Amino acid sequence: MSAHDHAGHGHGGAPHGSLKGYLIGFVLSVILTAIPFWMVMTGAIDNKQATAVIVMAFAAVQIVVHMVFFLHMNPASEGGWSMLALIFTVILVVIVLSGSLWVMYHLNANMMPGLHEMREMP
Repeated sequence: MSAHDHAGHGHGGAPHGSLKGYLIGFVLSVILTAIPFWMVMTGAIDNKQATAVIVMAFAAVQIVVHMVFFLHMNPASEGGWSMLALIFTVILVVIVLSGSLWVMYHLNANMMPGLHEMREMP
């Protein structure tokens, strides 16, 4: 085998990312973190539910960016097992995000005293 046979490939012939790919992934990750941070810190959107949905959407896109640019997951790699892992990950992300929102909503609704209850407190 020549030196060219090993260039850009890891164990089992799976391609590794290039510096350009890693930089694109890094820049996208920074952007996908900075925009929701800016939105929350400045109160750019008055509706808290809309802000939460937008932040969750940015989080989901960032997960996909990490999987594509850093974990090198695509339909052709590892005989399709990476795509199965991607589908499984998407299902888990949906369960975790929706479950977290459900728990936080119910904790807020059931644990925080209302304004009228606070006035009655001694």
